[in-house]
Amino acid sequence: MQAPSVGGIMLPRGNGATVRLSRGASLTDFAEKINANPASLVQVMLNLGEMVTATQSVSDETLELLASEMNYVVEIVSPEEEDRELLGSFDIEFGENEGGEEMLVSRPPVVTVMGHVDHGKTRLLDAIRKTNVIAGEAGGITQHIGAYQVATEVNDEERRITFIDTPGHEAFTAMRARGAKSTDIAILVVAANDGVMPQTIEALNHAKAANVPIVVAVNKIDVEGADPTKVRGQLTEFGLVAEEYGGDTMFVDISAREGLHIDQLLEAVVLTADASLDLRANAEQDAQGIAIEAHLDRGRGAVATVLVQRGTLRVGETMVVGDAYGRVRAMLDDKGNNVEEAGPSTPVLVLGLTNVPGAGDNFLVVDEDRTARQIAEKRAARERNAAFAKRTRRVSLEDLDKVLKAGEVQQLNLIIKGDASGSVEALESSLLQLDVGEEVDIRVLHRGVGAVTESDINLASGSDAIVIGFNVRAEGRATQMADREGVDVRYYSVIYQAIEEIEAALKGMLKPEYEEVELGTAEIREIFRSSKLGNIAGVLIRSGEVKRNTKARLVRDGKVVAEDLTIHGLRRFKDDVTEIREGFEGGINLGNYNDIKIDDVIATYEMREKPRG
Repeated sequence: MQAPSVGGIMLPRGNGATVRLSRGASLTDFAEKINANPASLVQVMLNLGEMVTATQSVSDETLELLASEMNYVVEIVSPEEEDRELLGSFDIEFGENEGGEEMLVSRPPVVTVMGHVDHGKTRLLDAIRKTNVIAGEAGGITQHIGAYQVATEVNDEERRITFIDTPGHEAFTAMRARGAKSTDIAILVVAANDGVMPQTIEALNHAKAANVPIVVAVNKIDVEGADPTKVRGQLTEFGLVAEEYGGDTMFVDISAREGLHIDQLLEAVVLTADASLDLRANAEQDAQGIAIEAHLDRGRGAVATVLVQRGTLRVGETMVVGDAYGRVRAMLDDKGNNVEEAGPSTPVLVLGLTNVPGAGDNFLVVDEDRTARQIAEKRAARERNAAFAKRTRRVSLEDLDKVLKAGEVQQLNLIIKGDASGSVEALESSLLQLDVGEEVDIRVLHRGVGAVTESDINLASGSDAIVIGFNVRAEGRATQMADREGVDVRYYSVIYQAIEEIEAALKGMLKPEYEEVELGTAEIREIFRSSKLGNIAGVLIRSGEVKRNTKARLVRDGKVVAEDLTIHGLRRFKDDVTEIREGFEGGINLGNYNDIKIDDVIATYEMREKPRG
């Protein structure tokens, strides 16, 4: 039977039938499902006021518009369902323990620390690890996702706990939500002197949405004005009632700075896990789990921190992580030691992947390299189609001219590069959630891990985009190219600073008084040791000129490893000089800073006043 024609085109009648399509499907995919000619669907879309090619990935809204016109109902298949169907075609079950009850063994609980900024999450993780992670992090904020395991004694029995180390700042809704999904228990950190803050409630809501039990760590009990009882009272309003008040939530008063009551907190986590959860997994099956973090390492290639959720991961096995795959060349534990295998709830750093997977991607072990490659390629194609569909802005032919003339829609195009996939994802998610009114549209053209490259600048210049570098710098001649093309490249080392600046710029409030101007870059070719001055870098000036007493930063493999350095000494052969120009060699002394390596780049800059307006 034929439907009444749409613009003279005879099309199959849907009669309310459901068509299942993946995100980013094309009109050709739709046509195959309903046995129609793709060209006729292109014509229908044209009649509806949208120009779409047959093979172009289109948005969910476009598919729904077309389906309703033809009396069909479109069901967009979620990535999880698609993955399940994809793996089912390879006869792989994901997310389930294989075998019967007798195969299940107990596993350590996986814990995420949440809470308001400055309430002491990083310091608590530091106290638990007994190592100082704050010193190497900008603003004392945990910027990277890692994971580690600790042991504690409960009822004379050693129990292990795995901690997922998520970024600290509360704007990262996506990252914290994902952290909770891979988590068994959440520790909610609340400062005893501050009490419950807006981000505390946000963190609490994420933990509740993920349906995970909560242990409350009331921190800073050693600070003046601390009132742990007030915190208990405040949280009662949000459904967290302390055990001493007749509830079922364990509250532990701690001081992360002084290391007080950390053992009691770990014990509370174990007791909550025993009381509320059945934490068991089959350690004998093929390993499955989640990627917590991933980045590109210059010496080792793509590396990913994975959390094994069930089964045992072994060196030499073939694994698929998101759209990456490879044979496990080596595994390192949280202390940097080589390990041969990792059981349930164990985090390990995996080497041997083809490319950098996304933070939060699922991983699984398969029998053959060919199977791994096929799964990875299909996942990559799916992600690519979804990304293309997301980029397509729906503007109908009727209102296109009107919108352009009125200038009603303004669009901010962004390119985001960072040192790790988790940070990039968090930054993108936070920026897309900025509420700046309907007149401005934020669009992320590209995101990636690694230094800002010339191809990024090319893309930015062709699309009027701003490039954001998070804990990375430009490599090669990308800086000069950006200057030549007039591309705005902004660098940040604290994520929420980037969010605040872009929000301010969108609202027309950002009028900086100073701007950073790069003076010159020097590549370290040799390192000389001096008993009096420390390490002296033998350098070749790559661009501009390097002057004595200017500010500098040290860049290694495209990533910033040290900020706020000063060029203390500058020499040409045996002479002290005030500047060295491009193409010449010389010696640079960075004062007390001695952690330099060959191939590092010293980038010098100064702050110049920028006119307002």
